[in-house]
Amino acid sequence: MSGTVQAQTRFADYFVVCGLDISSGLEPDQLSGDHLHYRPLQRCYKSKVLSHYPQNVDWNRFDKDAVGMLCMPKGLSFRTEKDNREPKFHSFLITREDGSRTYGSALTFYEEVHCKQICLAMQSLQTMYQAEFSNRGINVTRINEFAAEHDAPRPTFSTISNYDMNKDCLYVTKCICVITQQQFVRASRKFLTQLYDAVAANENPPLPMESYIHNVLYEVPLPPVGRSMRFNGVRSPVLCQRPGTLELPLCDFSFRELFTLLDVENLVQLFTCALLENQILLFSTDYQRLMLVAECLSTLLFPFTWQHVYVPILPASMLHFLDAPVPYVMGLHSSGGQDRSQLNLPNEASLCFVDIDNHIVEVPEELPQFPYKSEFILEISQVLDRFKVSVDRDQDLGFHEPDSNSNSRQGSSYDLYGLQESLNVINASMQKDDSYDNESPKSGSAVSSRRGSQTSLSTVPNKSEFLRNNEIVSKVAAIAKRTGVIKSISDVEEAPKKADNEKDSVYKYSKLSREDIDELTFNSAVREVFCYRFVQMFRNYESFVIQPNQEMEAWINAREQMQNFDKAAFLSDQPDAAIPFLSPFIESQMFATFIDWKIMGNWEEMDNNLRVFEARIDNYKTKNTDPTGSVKTPNYEHAISVNDYEHLIIRRATTVDHIAVSPHLLSTNIKRKHEPGVFPELNAEALVKPVTSHSPSRAKSKAQWRRKDRQHQHAEHLQLKQDQREKYIQEARGKSIRAPQLLDMSPGVMAQTNWKFVEGLLKECRVKTKRMLVEKMGQEAVELGHGEVKLTGVEENTLIASLCDLLERIWSHGLQMKQGKSAFWSHLLAYKEMKARKDSTSSPNFLVPIKPSTNIPLDWLRGVFKFKLFYFVKDLNPDSPQSGHRRRGSGLPDPVLPPVPTDLASDIVKVESMTDVKTDVGYARAWIRLALERKLLCKHLKELLSDYELCRSRYKRYAFLRSDDEKEQFLYYLLSLNAVDYHCFTNSFISTKITYKVLVFVSKKFNSATSANPWISIAGELGDTGIIQIPKSAVELTFEHRNLGVLTTVRIGHDNSGMSPKWMLDYILVRNELTAHTYKFPCGRWLGKGVDDGSLERLLVGEVIPSTTDTEDILNACRTPPNQRSPVQVRRHSPMKNTGPQVQEMITDAVNHIVKYFYKPEKERGSLTLLLCGDKGLVQCLDQVFQYGFKSSRLFRNNFFIWDFIEKVSTYFDSVDHDDEGRRSPPDQRQARRMFCGYVKKINNSSQNIGKDGKFQLLMCLGVRDHVLQVWFPQIAATPVTVSMYEEWAMMRDRSSITFLVQIINALREFNIMLEASLTKGLEV
Repeated sequence: MSGTVQAQTRFADYFVVCGLDISSGLEPDQLSGDHLHYRPLQRCYKSKVLSHYPQNVDWNRFDKDAVGMLCMPKGLSFRTEKDNREPKFHSFLITREDGSRTYGSALTFYEEVHCKQICLAMQSLQTMYQAEFSNRGINVTRINEFAAEHDAPRPTFSTISNYDMNKDCLYVTKCICVITQQQFVRASRKFLTQLYDAVAANENPPLPMESYIHNVLYEVPLPPVGRSMRFNGVRSPVLCQRPGTLELPLCDFSFRELFTLLDVENLVQLFTCALLENQILLFSTDYQRLMLVAECLSTLLFPFTWQHVYVPILPASMLHFLDAPVPYVMGLHSSGGQDRSQLNLPNEASLCFVDIDNHIVEVPEELPQFPYKSEFILEISQVLDRFKVSVDRDQDLGFHEPDSNSNSRQGSSYDLYGLQESLNVINASMQKDDSYDNESPKSGSAVSSRRGSQTSLSTVPNKSEFLRNNEIVSKVAAIAKRTGVIKSISDVEEAPKKADNEKDSVYKYSKLSREDIDELTFNSAVREVFCYRFVQMFRNYESFVIQPNQEMEAWINAREQMQNFDKAAFLSDQPDAAIPFLSPFIESQMFATFIDWKIMGNWEEMDNNLRVFEARIDNYKTKNTDPTGSVKTPNYEHAISVNDYEHLIIRRATTVDHIAVSPHLLSTNIKRKHEPGVFPELNAEALVKPVTSHSPSRAKSKAQWRRKDRQHQHAEHLQLKQDQREKYIQEARGKSIRAPQLLDMSPGVMAQTNWKFVEGLLKECRVKTKRMLVEKMGQEAVELGHGEVKLTGVEENTLIASLCDLLERIWSHGLQMKQGKSAFWSHLLAYKEMKARKDSTSSPNFLVPIKPSTNIPLDWLRGVFKFKLFYFVKDLNPDSPQSGHRRRGSGLPDPVLPPVPTDLASDIVKVESMTDVKTDVGYARAWIRLALERKLLCKHLKELLSDYELCRSRYKRYAFLRSDDEKEQFLYYLLSLNAVDYHCFTNSFISTKITYKVLVFVSKKFNSATSANPWISIAGELGDTGIIQIPKSAVELTFEHRNLGVLTTVRIGHDNSGMSPKWMLDYILVRNELTAHTYKFPCGRWLGKGVDDGSLERLLVGEVIPSTTDTEDILNACRTPPNQRSPVQVRRHSPMKNTGPQVQEMITDAVNHIVKYFYKPEKERGSLTLLLCGDKGLVQCLDQVFQYGFKSSRLFRNNFFIWDFIEKVSTYFDSVDHDDEGRRSPPDQRQARRMFCGYVKKINNSSQNIGKDGKFQLLMCLGVRDHVLQVWFPQIAATPVTVSMYEEWAMMRDRSSITFLVQIINALREFNIMLEASLTKGLEV
C-alpha cells in the first residue's frame, strides 16, 4: 500500500499550530470547570487548532479535537509583561482503537495580543471581577485571600498580576506541535525549540518558517531499524536513532530525570502495581512529568504491554473517567494548590497514587512484594552509581508519618538491611578526600556537596584502601557477592575507571554531546536490568505454554474457553518468595496477551517484542549452561547484558548512517516582515502539497528505507479477515477499553462508554466466579467439562483478592460522592445506619410484655430482637430440643446451641469490632471474605442492593449497581460460589480475636455428672488454647481467643477427684461464633480410673459440620454411633465385624488418602490429623489389624488391650537386645527395636492420664512419622508374644498379610509427615 510506504518514510506526519481564534473571540473553557472566583488572568479559555499541515494522511488520520485538547490541555492562558512567560514543552500520545499510538511534541509559548477586541474583553472581565468584590464589601487587597478560600491555585496568587489595558501588554499562549508515529521526543523538542528561538530572535531566520516545516514533514525520512539519521534545524543539526531488531524498543524519555522524581524503591513499588494491573493515577503540575513517568513505566514492562486504559495526560473534560471501574494509567494535572486530600477520587482501594512533585507513591493495601526486591534495588542503585546519577535525598521529599489509612512509600530511598545510611556516610567521607577523584564532581553527580556535609570522618587515606579496609564496605560487598552483583571488591574500584576511559575515547568523535550519550547509555542500562528480571523469572515459560492442536481460526473461536498456560505447574517450579507476586501476575491481562502472541507465532510472524525477549532468554541459557549441559538457575543473578548493547548506541552516535536533505527555499513565493516573538501565519500553499525533493537519490532512499511498521502490522492484525481480527482483539484484551474517546462528550457517546464499562464488569465477574469454582472443585470440575485439572494449583487467595478488587471497582462505578477510601465499605456503613434508624422508628412499645401464646411471626422477632431470638424460641416452644430439657438418665441438661445471626447488619458489626484491621479497605475485604466463607455473600449483597432509595442517593443513573438486569446476573454469578467451601477469612486474619462456644454432650444412658474438675484444650491449624477449666456440672463454655484456624483436635480430661469422678462423654461441639463453623468431636468413651481403659484424658479428632445444616438438625444428628468413637472407635467387647480382606482394603484406602494429601497443593490439603486419627484413618485401620484375631476378648474377659500386648513386645525386645542372638541381627533391625522400646517407655512415663488406647494411637503416629512401621511389623509378628496372644488365623501371624502391610505402608516413606503439636503434647520425641 502506498500509505504504508509513506508512513515509513516520513519522520513527522503533521505540524500543528494551536492558540487563540480571533474570529470566535474570548470564550471560557467550560470543560475546565467553574473558575469565576478566579481572577480573569487565572481562568482557562477555549483554544482551537488554528492550522495543521498537511490536511490528512491515509495512514494516520488527523484527530483535530484530540490534538487540540492535548496540545493545550488547560486551554488558553493570559499573562502580562510582569508575569513569567517562559516557554514550556510537553509531549503526549493518542491511542487508537487497535492499540497503536501516535506521539505528539508540543512547545507552548506566549505571544502578544494585538487584537483590541480581545484586550477590551479581558479589561471588562477584570473590571467586573473587581466590582463584584467591591459590592461584597471586600477590599481588593484581600482578593487573594478570598480566592484562596475557594481552593484557587496558591502559587499563582503572588505571581500573576491584574490586567490594566492602559498600562499592560497582554500575552496569550500559542502552541506549535509535531505529530510523529515514533517516539522521537528529543529530536522533536530540539526542532521546535529552534523554531521558537528563531521566532523570538530579533534578526530574521536564514529561511522562512515554511522551509523548515516542509523539510521535516516531507524530506526528513524515518531512520531505518538500527540506524541513525541527522537533519538540520534552524540553527544546528538534530540527530536521532532507532534501535536494532534485537535491541529493546525505542524509548526517548530520560530515565535520569525519572530517578530524580521517584527514588529507586518508589519506582519498584510503582512497577509492581503496574504489573499487577492496579489503577495508577499520576499527579503533577508539569504535563511533561506526567508523560515522562507514564512512558518510562510502560517501557519498563517489556516484554509485556499495558492492555487497559492509558491516558498519561487526562484533559479537564475527561475527569469523569477517574471512576472507570477498570485498570488504568492516567495523569492528572495539578493546579499547584491542590492537596492529596482535596482530590475526590471514587476508588482508592486498588489505586496507586503517585504524587510526582512531592516524590510520594501510595500503593494499595496487601500489595505483594516484587521477587527479590532488596537485591533488585541494590542492582539498580549500582547502575545509578556507575552513571553518577544522584537521587537527592536531602530535599524535602515528604518525609512524614503516613496516616493509618495510607500505605505510602514517601520519598525515602531504599533501606537494604539498614545499610543505606552507612553507604551515605561512605560516600560523604570519600567525597571529602581529595584523592577520591581527579576532578571535583559536577552538579548532579552521584555525591553532592550537601550529602558530603552530612557526616565528617577524620581522614580517609585513599579510595582503594578505604574500600578494602572499611568494615561497613566489607559487609556491603559480602552481600553483593552473594547476590552476584560483583565478584570481588576490585570490581568496585575498576568499574568507574574502565567506563570513564571508554567514554572519553568516544566523545571526541561523537556527533552528540557527552550528556546525550550518557543519557542514552544510562537509559539502556536501566532497561536491561529490568528486562533481565523477566528473563530470569520466565526463562522456562515456554515449557508451560499449552500449545493448541487445532487450526488458528478454531483456536480464535474457542479462545475464551481454553487455558493456554499451565499456571499450576509454573508456580510449583518457582521459589516460595516469588509466589505471592507471580500468582496474581500470571492472572493479569498483559500476561494472557503475551501468551496469546506466543501461540499466534505458530501461524504468523512472531511479535517483535516477543522475538527480542526470547533472544535474551537464549542468551541467558547459553551463558549459564555448564559443561554437563544443564542450565544453572540461581535465585538472583545480576543482569549480564547491560553492556552488550551500549556499543551499538555509541556507534550510531559517532557514525551517522544518513543525512537528510537540508531545508531550502520553496518554489512558493513567501514574503513577510519578521516580528520578534510572533509566530507567523504559515503559507498553506507551501505546506499542503509536498514539493519534489532536490535530492537525486530520493527514489533510491525511498525504496531502501521501506520497512514493515510494527504498529501498522498491529492495525492489520496479522492480516486476518476483518471479523476474525475484531473478534481476536476483543478476546485477547477481554473487551477492555483501551482509551476513551477524547472530547466527544455527547450523551450518546457517554452512555455507550459507560455501558461498555458495565458489560466489562459483568463479564469479569462471570470469568472470576467460574475460575474460582473450577479452581476449588478440581477434578470434579473437569468431569463436568469446565476445564483442565491443571487449574487446581493456582493460589486460592489470589483469586479471592481479585474478587475483592472487582467488588470495589463495581461499587466505585458511578459514585455520586466519595466517602472514605472504600466505596464498598461506606455503602455497608450507610446501610447499617439506615437500618438502625428504621428499626428505632418502627419498633413496638417494648414495655408491653409478649405472651408465649401470642401468634407472632418469627421473622419479625428476628428483626426486632436479633441476637436474643433463641430465648423467645425456648419460651414459645418448650418441647423444642433447644429448650434445655434434661435427657433421660442424665443428671445434666442438654446444652443450647442458639443460631448465629445471618442478617447483613450483624456481619458488619462483627467486622467493625475487629481490632487488627485499621483501614476502610481492610474492613471491606474482611467483610467480603467473611460473607464468602459463611456462604452469605450473594444473600447479603442482594439485601444491600434491594434498598433502591439508598442506591439512588449514592449512585448515578449509569452506574453498574443501578443496571437492574446486569445486577441480577451479577448476583447469580456470586450465588454459584456457594457450591464450594472457603476458609478465606479464617486463614487470612490470623491474629483477630474470635469467640468460641463449646457444648459438652454426655451419654444419655448413664448418669454422667462427674464430681471431678473437667478441663479442655482446643487446637487448630494456627495454634491451641492451652488448658481451659470447665465449671463443674457445666455443659456450655464460651471464651475468646486468638484465631485458631480450622479446628482439628480437642483434648479433654479431668483430675479424677470427688466421690464419682467417672464421666461418660458422648461428643463435643465447638462453634466459631464469627464464621459460624461448627465442629463435631466424637468420643463415646469413659474418662476415669477403673473404667474402660483407665484414661483421664482423651484426644478427639473433629470435622466441620456442613454449613447448610440447621442448628436443630445438628443437635439431633450429633449422636455418636459405635463406629465413630475416639480415639480407637471400636469397643473392646464389640464382635468382629470386618474380615481380613476388608481390613486390607481399609488400610489401602487410608494410605492412599495420605498419599493424595501430599500430592495436592499445600492450601488444598486439609487436615493430616484427620487422615491419621479420624474416622477410617490410618490409626483406626491399624487398630483393626491388631484386633483381628486378638485373644483378649476370649481369654482375658475384656481387661486386656492392644497396649498390653505392645508392652509385652517391648519387654521381649529389651531382652533380645541383650543376648547374643539379638546382637547378630542387622543394624537397622536393632535400631528399630531400640526405637520401639524407647517410644513405649517415653509414652508410659510422660503421663499417667492417657489411656491405653490413647497410648496406642500415639505410638502408631510416631511410627508413621519416623517411617519405622514397616520395620516394626515383621519383628513384632515374629515374637513369641504374638504367637501366645493371637489366633493362628490372625493377620499378625499371617506372613502374606504382614508382607502386604509392609509394602503398603512403605508407600509413605517419600513424604515428610509432620504431626500436630496437640498429638504429642507433653511428650518429648
